[in-house]
Amino acid sequence: MFELPEKALAIKTEVEQFFTECVLPSNAQWQREARAGQAQPGIEADLRRQAKALGLWNMALPRLADDETGTKLTNLEFTGVAEVLGRLEWASKVFNCHAPDVPNMELLQLFASPQQKTQWLSPLLEGEIGSAFAMTEPDVASSDPANLQTRMERDGEFYILNGRKWFASNAGHEHCELIITVGVSNPDAPNSQRQSLLLVPRHAPGVEIVRNLPVFDHTSVTNTHTELTFTNVRVPVNQLLGEPGAGFAMGQARLGPARLHHCMRAIGECEVLISLMVARSQARTTFGKRIDEFGATQAAISLSRIELDQCRLLVQRAAYLLDTVGNKAARKQVSMIKVAVARTYQDIADRAVQLYGAKGVTSDTPAARAFSRARAFRIYDGPDEVHLQTIARLEAADQDLTGLEHYLPGAN
Repeated sequence: MFELPEKALAIKTEVEQFFTECVLPSNAQWQREARAGQAQPGIEADLRRQAKALGLWNMALPRLADDETGTKLTNLEFTGVAEVLGRLEWASKVFNCHAPDVPNMELLQLFASPQQKTQWLSPLLEGEIGSAFAMTEPDVASSDPANLQTRMERDGEFYILNGRKWFASNAGHEHCELIITVGVSNPDAPNSQRQSLLLVPRHAPGVEIVRNLPVFDHTSVTNTHTELTFTNVRVPVNQLLGEPGAGFAMGQARLGPARLHHCMRAIGECEVLISLMVARSQARTTFGKRIDEFGATQAAISLSRIELDQCRLLVQRAAYLLDTVGNKAARKQVSMIKVAVARTYQDIADRAVQLYGAKGVTSDTPAARAFSRARAFRIYDGPDEVHLQTIARLEAADQDLTGLEHYLPGAN
């Protein structure tokens, strides 16, 4: 286990208290307001003001400056807090610790000019605007950045942006003002140097929202997955993020912590699912016995606990490495948690659905939505196959294969 300093433990306690006393009791109201079409339910806005006043704000940003609003935690220190926030799908927003704004703010902290920080980073830190990240495209396998087709061409003091993106989370939200867009700026460069990042105002002429994509036939106004087009969008040159051709490298810097945060939150949701499974199994009877007396139920709960605790340790180690050696050196561990947590998340959600029976596929419990989120998690931020390939390649590079013949005496 990784021991946390007293400061981090105290902040986690404060967050947990605020969550238990204020956020969780508001869930039913939040759900009603969301179903009524409120992109940011009023209760969420109220809770955000309270959390910000308490300093429980921007806790997922290890590079938070002393003069910026919020409380700075390392990645490892944030793991426990993120688990608490993961218990409800919307809780991270209350504390300004939600995707995609957090990884977008990290990008801006690392690479934005002073003018860009004033224009975009400051209002994001204050929670005044929202943002999106547009990389994935519908017509190509976007896990290979060499496939991307969106073009950004220099025209004097502007870039002309043309292309189509989808699953640009939050781009269709009414509070979104910034879309960080990956585009090909030099198609003749090596694959890793073809792309650049452009800070595109959401309401710039030529930016069109096509649709809010359904995920497993479910759409949400509070957390949109957006398909959009860019048609001759003129963006000033001073909105280029970082250096031309550095988009791939900057995107990788963004994805490591983003994957970590998703995994942290998923563990929190899995804890809720396990608790619900235990409660359900103790309350239901069949064939004259409580269902927690059946071996299949016991196995479902036991395996869920074993697998989740294993994932937590993997996540803590990845967080520690991100803090101590950086994103590039922690690539293997980040890919490991992305695969392990996503699969465990799906398995636990599936067991919860099964244990609830017919009720498990309805919206009366969180199990069905958790299952759809978990299944999608095995694709977004890099599909399992890409991460497994990365792990295998890095594992081969890490191995010292000398002396193996001594373990194989029969082969000599």
